[in-house]
Amino acid sequence: MTSYQHIILGTGQATGTLLGKLIPTGESIAVIEGNKVGGSCVNYGCTPTKTMVASAGAIHKARQGDFYGFNAGDIEVDYSRIHRRMNAVRNESSDGLENWINSSDNVTLIKEWGSFTGPKSIRAGSEEVTGETIYINTGTKPFAPPIKGLDSVPWMDSARLLDLEELPKHLIIIGGGYIGVELGQVYRRFGSDVTLIQRDDQLMPNEDEDVASAIQDILKEEGIEIYCNSEAASAESKNGEIVIGLKSGGTVKGSHLLVAAGRRPNSDTINPENAGLKLDKRGFIQVDDYCRTGTDGVFAVGDVNGEGAFTHTSVNDAEIVLDYLGDGSRTISQRETIYALFSDPPLGRVGMTEKEALEKGYNVLKSVRPMSKISRAKEMGETKGFAKLLVDADTDLILGASILGPGGDEIINMFAAIMHSGIPCREYRKVVLVHPTVSELMPFVLDGLEPVN
Repeated sequence: MTSYQHIILGTGQATGTLLGKLIPTGESIAVIEGNKVGGSCVNYGCTPTKTMVASAGAIHKARQGDFYGFNAGDIEVDYSRIHRRMNAVRNESSDGLENWINSSDNVTLIKEWGSFTGPKSIRAGSEEVTGETIYINTGTKPFAPPIKGLDSVPWMDSARLLDLEELPKHLIIIGGGYIGVELGQVYRRFGSDVTLIQRDDQLMPNEDEDVASAIQDILKEEGIEIYCNSEAASAESKNGEIVIGLKSGGTVKGSHLLVAAGRRPNSDTINPENAGLKLDKRGFIQVDDYCRTGTDGVFAVGDVNGEGAFTHTSVNDAEIVLDYLGDGSRTISQRETIYALFSDPPLGRVGMTEKEALEKGYNVLKSVRPMSKISRAKEMGETKGFAKLLVDADTDLILGASILGPGGDEIINMFAAIMHSGIPCREYRKVVLVHPTVSELMPFVLDGLEPVN
């Protein structure tokens, strides 16, 4: 049995942040990974999907040549080249992390699946190791809902879709969340027919209705068929097609099926009970404000702790742990909820939705400005979407923002900084920003604040 000062179980995005601080200490580190190094973000999530989003966006823009005053001729999509570019980008990221680990003298990479044998011991393959401090970073996996006959058809999760070397003729997507919306638009732009099945009455049920409705209109305009208030009841292969039966009646037929119905934590394979770990009813490892599990010296970071489902929250978890082990003061409860939907146009979201703010009893002021009234958006020919700001009338502080439009995924970071710094709206309104940009109009949006009834 080999002993290490640090053991990192899993190589998601928190691992790189941890290693960046732990390697320079010279202390011994074991990194355990049974799958491809880099976790879901690098291999199946952010890196490959946003590479595909970029290709789809370029293709879509080229098709709009007439609007911009040029003729690009017939746009021919070569999916094999798109696929090779995506693989090159994600493999570079994964290989880079693995090479860094292997080149560090005080780090040992164990390429096996790991599970606890005790509070401070882990079996990885035939080897058992112990650690003074252990960081669980095992992430999540796709969830397949109980659909009759699903196992009898060749359904895909997002990872298998990205590994698919042929362009689907007709892609059926079960799930209208972020994965379904992003990939639905991407494959429609590549040339696939796309049908999206969503069991709730709107896409992205965690968003305000006006945001979800605007995105749904954008997708429909691009030719995506959308079934809301519809739930898949059955799946079967028939005459070379996949046939999905709906609980509401009727069927949807296609050549390929993507199931994007949510994710579950990878806690069931690590024998958490042997380490005294507590799980919630969904299987997430319970942690406190410092990512501590309750077992001394064992932390859970990233998606597996249920405190965030994004790369940036995973990285922040690692920073919180490093602060705790050092002299910092960051905690999970200090961070604002922030994320983006990388549709086109993208959605950036921070803080509370309008629905959340009202439910929590805030005295809410709201202002909405359509992109069609922002000069820079009109100049770029990207006028779909809007900016919505929510302000607490009692404190003059921003409660939340939704930016659906060009640069929304970047602009939202400005509001995160404002909210974190506690800057009152009347002070933000005085800021002078670069013209002509979309973001320069954000302070002026505040001029339209009105009470929400």
